[in-house]
Amino acid sequence: MRIVIAEDSTLFREGLASLLLDAGHDIVAKTADAPTLLKAVHQHRPDLAIIDVRMPPDGTDDGARAAATLRIDQPHLGILMLSQHIETNHSVHLVARGGFGYLLKDRVLDVDDFLSALERVAKGGSALDPEVVARLIGAGTHTALDTLTSRERDVLALMAQGLANAGIAKRLWLSSRTVETHVANIMIKLGLDDRTDDNRRVLAVLRFLRLNG
Repeated sequence: MRIVIAEDSTLFREGLASLLLDAGHDIVAKTADAPTLLKAVHQHRPDLAIIDVRMPPDGTDDGARAAATLRIDQPHLGILMLSQHIETNHSVHLVARGGFGYLLKDRVLDVDDFLSALERVAKGGSALDPEVVARLIGAGTHTALDTLTSRERDVLALMAQGLANAGIAKRLWLSSRTVETHVANIMIKLGLDDRTDDNRRVLAVLRFLRLNG
């Protein structure tokens, strides 16, 4: 996989690059600010961009704004945002088309899960940090979500993290058939049961984020 890394901390950037190189990936560019990130992606056309939410030149949400620009300019680019703290306002719009992940930086330490998240995002899937999902769940209430059972909310939260039915079944110690039933019920309660396209899971997650963001 061809990857661009955008991170202003030299230590973290080089450590991440070393980890990815050891895993067999190709680091085509490393940048320390948002403008250079945009140029690097335009030049190298990578499969995935790993972007720090907060970076120069302003040191606020420059990385997130650059990610939004890249999503428009290169809709098929996988985007994985990393952050030191939970900032859920950046998740809603970018997750709509898939190929997006948002993880806390300490998740990199769980190497296997982190590398799996990269693969999902590069292939058009999603990967949201469990703590981000938990914050979104607790951010408010809405009639549609209030109709979900506790187990259905667990399933939807894991869908938001990017897990497929098999992964959800393993995580919750449920049978695949039971997970399928929960997913079907979630779609009905969120008003997506009459959709036949393959993006219903993404739509369910997006509905979930919009109701709680």
